[in-house]
Amino acid sequence: MIRFAFAGRCSTEDLQDPEASRNWQLTRAQALIEPAGGQIVTEYFDIGHSRSLPWQRRPRANDLLQALRNPNRGFDAVVIGEPQRTFYGNQFGNTFPVFVHFRIPLWVPEVGGPIDPDNEAHDLVMSVFGGMSKGERNRIKIRVRTAMSS
Repeated sequence: MIRFAFAGRCSTEDLQDPEASRNWQLTRAQALIEPAGGQIVTEYFDIGHSRSLPWQRRPRANDLLQALRNPNRGFDAVVIGEPQRTFYGNQFGNTFPVFVHFRIPLWVPEVGGPIDPDNEAHDLVMSVFGGMSKGERNRIKIRVRTAMSS
């Protein structure tokens, strides 16, 4: 069995239901890891923190970064449910090297398993999702401002 930490995030700025958001992200993560013998043993799920905040400023994401440093962390790998919820802009490029340094695989549904640090296509895919996340946040801001001015 591979022990996984689940990482996710939900914002309240776009009126998401935290429980529903967590559940669908968790379901996607489980569908990815269970065929490989994976089991989620701990969670790092931020509620109400903008995707634009760096991981170090999101309480649970920061807890996960700190746990990576602990050799007795209790998990072997990390899985996310959706890259747009987890990484914004260039956050993947700033965060993934920590995973690589501590030899903790990061599993992503859109990659179909763990990200290969030497695979340029994986890096490109994650960069695209970071850009999509940034665009999505900008669209939400525009919708909210428009609705408030009506």
